[in-house]
Amino acid sequence: MTSYTTRTVTEEQDLAACFRIRKDVFVGEQNVPEEIEYDAYDADAVHVIAVAADGAALGTGRLLHGPAMAAKTGGDPAVGSLGRLAVTKEARGLGVGAALVRAIEDAARELGLSAVDLHAQTHALGFYERLGYAAYGPEFPDAGIPHRAMRRSVEA
Repeated sequence: MTSYTTRTVTEEQDLAACFRIRKDVFVGEQNVPEEIEYDAYDADAVHVIAVAADGAALGTGRLLHGPAMAAKTGGDPAVGSLGRLAVTKEARGLGVGAALVRAIEDAARELGLSAVDLHAQTHALGFYERLGYAAYGPEFPDAGIPHRAMRRSVEA
């Protein structure tokens, strides 16, 4: 079992590691065009990273929040948007994804948000359901991949 920790990204090197993981998973494995993988939201997002005891980056995710994000969350500025959750091939099955989701939820609570929305790839619905998320609305394509919207309350 690989031991790891999660943390909010505060340093440039962590952010660079997050972007490398996203490129490997989304661009490399899932063929998402690189020009849509990175966006203007990255600048203001809360990024989280999972790091192994030896310093290797294992996974990442981000939380969008605030009025500018309300378009992604049904118009409610009290709802954050979890996205870009990615775990390296080597670290899958270790609980890294779930730990990153919990770290994002903790960040949402610290910001005073009441819920977290996400757009899940349909193959990942069960993963998010096990973490307490409920799907709503119809299936839709994003970067050519079927998705569903999901939400979970994070109020204490």
